[in-house]
Amino acid sequence: MKLRFSLLFLAGTLAASAPPLSANELPRLPLTQHGGSWESGHVQGIAVDMRGGYIYYSFTNLLARYDFSGKLIGTLVGWTGHLGDLDFNAADGKVYGSLEYKKDEAFYIAVIDVARIDRVGINAKDVDILRTVYLPEVVADYTADVNGDGTFDGDDGRYHDNVTASPDHRYGCSGIDGVSFGPQFGRTNGPQLLTVAYGIYGNTTRSDNDHQVLLQYDITDWHRLAHPLNESAPHRSGPGTVDGKYFVRTGNTSYGVQNLAYDAAQQRWFMGVYPGKKPSFPNYLMFAVDAQAEPQRGSLIGVPGKHGRRWEQGLLLPLADAGLRDETTGIRGWKQKADVGLQPVGDGLFYLVGNSKEDGKQRADLQLMRWSDDAQQPFIRVDADRR
Repeated sequence: MKLRFSLLFLAGTLAASAPPLSANELPRLPLTQHGGSWESGHVQGIAVDMRGGYIYYSFTNLLARYDFSGKLIGTLVGWTGHLGDLDFNAADGKVYGSLEYKKDEAFYIAVIDVARIDRVGINAKDVDILRTVYLPEVVADYTADVNGDGTFDGDDGRYHDNVTASPDHRYGCSGIDGVSFGPQFGRTNGPQLLTVAYGIYGNTTRSDNDHQVLLQYDITDWHRLAHPLNESAPHRSGPGTVDGKYFVRTGNTSYGVQNLAYDAAQQRWFMGVYPGKKPSFPNYLMFAVDAQAEPQRGSLIGVPGKHGRRWEQGLLLPLADAGLRDETTGIRGWKQKADVGLQPVGDGLFYLVGNSKEDGKQRADLQLMRWSDDAQQPFIRVDADRR
């Protein structure tokens, strides 16, 4: 069964240069879809091309392309890094995703020309479909010698078998995962920026890893920075600065924001996480930030400051006044699984993905959901009777 989505939302989210489709030309959203079973890592996130009628699934080391009817169009393989969350950029027709090479201290945004994925088994090493942009800001935080002993204790250090326990990595940075396009924080309109969320190690013995870290980039000139992926000689071509660095105090999570998504209908950013383990926090599974909330410079509680300050200063974003509220900390959020696939598709509709393993293969199953605004159950399954 399928559902027609809102023409109004489509017109508002597509690039200005793209003419709106007529009602008869609109693709129809599937209510459910099976994203295949693959000998790969588990599903990390999805991207939806609402104009073209395609859904893309990241399986860590495999990207699958399906059309809205459920037909497998093709797959892209051929890298050893960790491909994480995805988003589709309507302005250029490409999928953007986080791509990690921790041991090489190389963190990239993968820019994928998905229109060329037209058969199963395309190797990214053989064709110029996947290009990468290096993120030096992430590398600087990931490789920071936080405890000042002169040695970075990362994946190649003495904490190799339990890198989470390393005292280094600024803000507990483990790399990147969540990615999404949306407006500059504090605005609900204007240019679409790429927002990238840090992974954060779930170290329960330190207090400087209790914020989510979000970077924003204007990607207008990224075509000059993008290079083909060369795993034997990772390149370092990327933006010299960020267009914004923001912090959201959620309490520690297990590997930070796994899925990041901007919902234009609610004008709200959603963050799906693996829950943290610190008992002093509520450890919700999903958090949100309102787009119009103005970033305010303030103290990053738990992050030691310099020059006599108790805490480091940074641009803080407040959590949305929605969902459950923890009385002790004031933190808001939901007990909603949203860590392997979360994508708003307009009109209060979202895709949520469930992951499972079957016969040694990783599978993904997608379900269309409607936002309910219920703190206990924020999403309601959409079926044929509730179009």
